[in-house]
Amino acid sequence: MSLPTTFEDLVEEANQLGLYKSLVLQLNKDFLLANINLDFHDDVLPTSLKFLLHETIYKLIQEKFTDYLNLLYIVDVSEKQVKALNGEDTLKLSEDVMFLILQREWQKVWFRKKYS
Repeated sequence: MSLPTTFEDLVEEANQLGLYKSLVLQLNKDFLLANINLDFHDDVLPTSLKFLLHETIYKLIQEKFTDYLNLLYIVDVSEKQVKALNGEDTLKLSEDVMFLILQREWQKVWFRKKYS
């Protein structure tokens, strides 16, 4: 499996395979497990999803760093990938982390579909 390299590619692939709704549900599930109050409707537009997710990650980094780390653990984002990001600009960092989270959630959904 090769992971999409942009948000647009990820959404396009999810839509082509009919898995966009599953991706949103997986995000909701993992955010709930991390005790973060963010619940997307399953028909949320990709632009809204991206904006709200980015905003939430930014706020977590700024205000609730422990919750942010817990979310990364629950989603199972690679520590190596996060450490490789440039942390000087928090806004850019939160955008990059948001995409890593989406990539990992996409992997979960894709593998579940492929092997079920």
